Amino acid sequence: MIKINGSHGEGGGQILRTALALSCITGEPFEIYDIRMGREKPGLQPQHLTGVRAAQDISKADVDGAGLGSQRLFFSPGAVTGSEYLFDVSEIKGSAGSATLVLQAILPPLAMAKGGSRVTVKGGTHVEWSPTFHYMRNVLLPLLAKIGIKTSLDIEKWGWYPIGGGKVSLSVEPLKHLLPINIRERGRLKNLSGTSAVSNLPISIAERQRDHGNWLLKGAGLSANMEIVDAPSTGKGSFFFILAEFENIKAGFSALGTRGKRAEAVAEEAVRQFLEFSSSEGALDQHLADQIIPYLAICDAPSTFTTSRVTRHLLTNAWVIEKFLPVEININGREGQFGEVIIKRAGNSLLQAQR
Repeated sequence: MIKINGSHGEGGGQILRTALALSCITGEPFEIYDIRMGREKPGLQPQHLTGVRAAQDISKADVDGAGLGSQRLFFSPGAVTGSEYLFDVSEIKGSAGSATLVLQAILPPLAMAKGGSRVTVKGGTHVEWSPTFHYMRNVLLPLLAKIGIKTSLDIEKWGWYPIGGGKVSLSVEPLKHLLPINIRERGRLKNLSGTSAVSNLPISIAERQRDHGNWLLKGAGLSANMEIVDAPSTGKGSFFFILAEFENIKAGFSALGTRGKRAEAVAEEAVRQFLEFSSSEGALDQHLADQIIPYLAICDAPSTFTTSRVTRHLLTNAWVIEKFLPVEININGREGQFGEVIIKRAGNSLLQAQR
């Protein structure tokens, strides 16, 4: 039985999601305690509980402690089955909890399953403290495709805080092979594009976001092709996203509107993130670095990449992964600064064992 302190390091829901994913892949049961102990609302919240239920569903797991607010969970999986699945975060207290974070818990094991899958998740698609739909589709999934995990992600409705109601669908093909990466340099900037979107708000807000974002980029000697989107949704919200395509990697930067926040401030927030990344070293942006390592840890061959910033999320995720897999994850660099990540298998092949 693998025992995990849910308050370790970053202490958030990422510990649980990575544990669920790797437990389903390895078949190893685990017990996690002190779940999100340091958070304002500790324990399992709707999006975490939906992630547990999703992992339970795809693996027919035995679960104890899966309740709202629970700070201890026991999870013992069976074999993962590729199929069609539907999960709804909003079933629990009408939450706008993140749909992409639910997918984060089940995408790795579904990629390892023998059959393909199509997963529909209802919930928040563009909410704080989680990867947006645009980041997952345009940044994470293209890198997964490079290493051999073939997926497609579509959106039917956008979900904003506080009512959610969004709907996304992810298709996952069975994994044929998994390749390592060696990305030390991002390379030259090839293309800059973006999305300025609103739901149930004047389209002029999206236009102001676009125009101010373009003005800021022009001041830095850059230009971007920005699309305006009037997004279908039951709620209200605004969103600004920049996709930077470099020779070796893609990176994404976004900001969300809130009541009282000017459209220009939304655009400025995303542009500032992009410009800070552009002036830094490191190939992968800080969010992609921690999201990709569970997949690379499954691979038989070693992987290496650099990142613009070592985060506590990255350090904590590596700590969880090493509890489930025979790997060594060396992170060279101080928290908050440029870093290099080296992932080496230290035991038998997981892929060969599953086959």
